[in-house]
Amino acid sequence: MWFTQQVVVRILVAVLIALAVAWVGFKMLRAVGGPSARHSVRPEDSEDVADLSVFLVCRECGTEFQVTRLGEVQVPRHCGERMEVVRRAAPGTGPSLN
Repeated sequence: MWFTQQVVVRILVAVLIALAVAWVGFKMLRAVGGPSARHSVRPEDSEDVADLSVFLVCRECGTEFQVTRLGEVQVPRHCGERMEVVRRAAPGTGPSLN
């Protein structure tokens, strides 16, 4: 009789440990997976900055992204390195040739 109770207790402890490990694993995967939908930037929260000529430039390979809408300020990575924010003169605002 005590043997059966001991086996049941061990099985329950093993199941509880497995559930705890699975819960921690899922929490870690969600943390690594990026921001959730509730933390995402809504389109109405972003600002139109196309006329400011802001670019994100990768110094490793030269890839450039023009920033047209600005929400959360978070500089992405490209080629494993953080991209640089570069502001150039907007077209039509530079020196005139006339």
